Amino acid sequence: MEELCLVGDVGGTKTTLALVSTLRPRAPVAQATYPSQEHASLASVIHKFLGAGLHRPTSACFAVAGPIFEGRSQVTNLDWAIDAAELQEALQLDKVLLLNDLEAIAWAVPQLQGQDLFALSAGNARPQGAIAVLAPGTGLGEAFLIWEGSHYVAHACEGGHRSFAPSDPLQLGLLQHLLQEHHHVSYERVCSGALGIPNIYAYLRSIDHAPEPHWLAQQLALGEDATPIIVRASLDEKNPCALCRQTLNVFVSILGSEAGNMVLSYLATGGVYLAGGIPPKILPLLQGDSFMRALCNKGRFSTLMASIPVYVVLNPDAGLLGAAHFSWLQEQREQGDDGGC
Repeated sequence: MEELCLVGDVGGTKTTLALVSTLRPRAPVAQATYPSQEHASLASVIHKFLGAGLHRPTSACFAVAGPIFEGRSQVTNLDWAIDAAELQEALQLDKVLLLNDLEAIAWAVPQLQGQDLFALSAGNARPQGAIAVLAPGTGLGEAFLIWEGSHYVAHACEGGHRSFAPSDPLQLGLLQHLLQEHHHVSYERVCSGALGIPNIYAYLRSIDHAPEPHWLAQQLALGEDATPIIVRASLDEKNPCALCRQTLNVFVSILGSEAGNMVLSYLATGGVYLAGGIPPKILPLLQGDSFMRALCNKGRFSTLMASIPVYVVLNPDAGLLGAAHFSWLQEQREQGDDGGC
């Protein structure tokens, strides 16, 4: 029987909600995106979305940018506390599920089709090999999939907060620079949109790696978010900014190194999937040598690393698709049919 499920992708920058049919999760009945910072809570965003006279859902599943403990989550880069039981009661739904946002994207990976992906490296995926998913956006999210008997099962982790390990003298200087201000420097602090790109740029500027153009300094002084300004200036075909281009080169190298770390951590011979808001925007740089060189720079395991397929997830709604699929799987399991991925 067809029912509607409310699914959401809750992040520090934006929250996307959609009503999806349990029979057609790829074709939302309705969908809208809201700036997260402009709302006091997830509940207020939901009420605004459903208040538009839409059909009422019977259940909900939210992908949240933060760890989930016993049905509760504190969004990592946003002052929202989310409680599944409270939302279920407030929204009068039969069920509300929470899962980590990267876990949701991981659930979506086996469902992704050709147009959803861009291959950076074809590689040679090993059947039933583990799969690594990492997503630089506002923060740096990570997850992985393990083959369990008949299907893949997604698992959340907080690997983006592991300690940053420099792989060259420039990155070592970046670490030393950041340690003057922070007791712990994570990969998220050097490989994300909110923190990483601005931190790398500030460091390179501080060591006079390249001059900062006056027009760029003005834009950065007036803009609230430095990252899109730096990315645009780096990718400008007519007049690319050398300081911004080097910032993105360092970013891409760090991302490649951490992707390689994930491959080793989970023996992810099934492939690496780059999701999040940043990779699709910097495809030309990811297609260069820096990313794969950093991923493969793992000593005696370099040959193995070179065989790993790497994809960029182009579908911006992968989190919603994963949340819908996870909700459907839970329903099947409750009915005694473990349908799998």
